[in-house]
Amino acid sequence: MSEQVAAETQSFYFNPWDESFRANPYPHYTPLLSGPPRILDMGFKFVLAARYADVLATLRDHATFSSVQPKEMGFDEQNALFLDAPTMLGSDPPTQTRLRRLVARDFTPRRIRELEPRIREIAARLVDDAANRGEFDVMHDLANPLPVMVISELLGVAPEQYKQFKRWSDKVVEGDNAAPGMPMPQEIKDAASQLREYFAREIERRRSNPGADLVSALVAHHDADSESLSADELLNFVVLLLLAGNETTTNLIGNGSLALGRHPGAIEALRAKPELMRTAIEEMLRYDGPVQSTFRTALRDCEIAGTSVPAKTGIFVIVAAANRDPAQFSDPERFDITRTPNEHVAFGEGIHFCIGAPLARLEATIAFETMLARFPNLKLKNPDAPLTYKGSYFLRGLSSLPMAI
Repeated sequence: MSEQVAAETQSFYFNPWDESFRANPYPHYTPLLSGPPRILDMGFKFVLAARYADVLATLRDHATFSSVQPKEMGFDEQNALFLDAPTMLGSDPPTQTRLRRLVARDFTPRRIRELEPRIREIAARLVDDAANRGEFDVMHDLANPLPVMVISELLGVAPEQYKQFKRWSDKVVEGDNAAPGMPMPQEIKDAASQLREYFAREIERRRSNPGADLVSALVAHHDADSESLSADELLNFVVLLLLAGNETTTNLIGNGSLALGRHPGAIEALRAKPELMRTAIEEMLRYDGPVQSTFRTALRDCEIAGTSVPAKTGIFVIVAAANRDPAQFSDPERFDITRTPNEHVAFGEGIHFCIGAPLARLEATIAFETMLARFPNLKLKNPDAPLTYKGSYFLRGLSSLPMAI
């Protein structure tokens, strides 16, 4: 590493396991956008890929940058949250290609479109319940329950399980806060184990009593198709779908509501021109997306924009930093619901582009349309109140967001 890069390395702070850093990571990204990727030594050496061009190059080159997390890097505890079988997120081709192809045939745009009436029904009921109480906390009343109810129905889960699912899901996501090499808290291990055990029972039940749900379809493929998901892959996928299918959308609705609340003019613009909702959702994803970073590992000695990356080095691919790169976005710190074009990377890029992106966009659109229609005077209840964030650095989400209605 050159003396110039070494000097620049001293001028930034990056620690995703620091609660104060997680509370507002954006100021810490600015130094990372002004030069080549930095090297971070936290017992293990990591590369920080933050610029838009560097993030794109890394995510598109799966032959060089693997999605498999090596155990020698200290991720043993985090990896233990899933069974010892690959997932779509944590695998490379050809395994990833097979898993995604099998899942995609039951997770189609048509299937997502068919969910719209039911999503609108759920959102309306949740918002009406808040209106009847006279109080509205976006997280508690809408952003938390809506996505978990939708994904649970897609999986064929009984309604009485929704709250338990959300507790398990939130607890498992907290596992990201255990730094590499540190033990995972027992309560997080217990939540992961209980979640797996529940779905293992459900998978067996669907074999003898299949329904019209996604789990039943996947079980049928597993039993009939020699190329299908293995038993452990099937269980891992169902668990992953529950986690990714509700946590990210929850955070999109919450973070987007905060951005709207801090920019009342945007709310008025959406009321005057409802057709702006599409670009508004994309700007929410760019400005304060639900996923801050993903992770890759170099399979060989290589470079990222001039920074040497030895084989087996881990890479934080900071999509939230890339989404505020002035080299790609004009005035990137400004929240602009009319921004066009807006080629953000909130859903990733390349072969791991989020398979649930259409569902997340649909749920967020319905959530905001429902809120704005039901509450004509919607605004932040306490604009200057301190915010608390739950979960992890990787999945950025508020604990609470009271709104005045």
